[in-house]
Amino acid sequence: MEKLLDKQSEERLVEDFKEVIADAEALLKVTANTGGEKIAEARSKVEGSIQAAKAAIGESKTAILTKAKAIKEDTDAYVHENPWKSIGFAASVGVIVGLLICRRH
Repeated sequence: MEKLLDKQSEERLVEDFKEVIADAEALLKVTANTGGEKIAEARSKVEGSIQAAKAAIGESKTAILTKAKAIKEDTDAYVHENPWKSIGFAASVGVIVGLLICRRH
């Protein structure tokens, strides 16, 4: 099973990426009235990159959600097929967490 980013990391990564895209779009707007063939060419290239980045964000989000849903379904199926193993595992984790908490105090 592939390791997925935790939800907080995923959200921060998406927000950072959106911020970079917004900054690039703002830069394009500021340079919109600036003339020159090289600037027009650069603007066109940046606009293409921004569109590709937006598409990539959408695809990544869809892929992550699909993987998370598959993991959830696999876990659910395992728990239904092995209820006593699942209960034993959960109880073991609870005992370990309880011991760790008791050691702190």
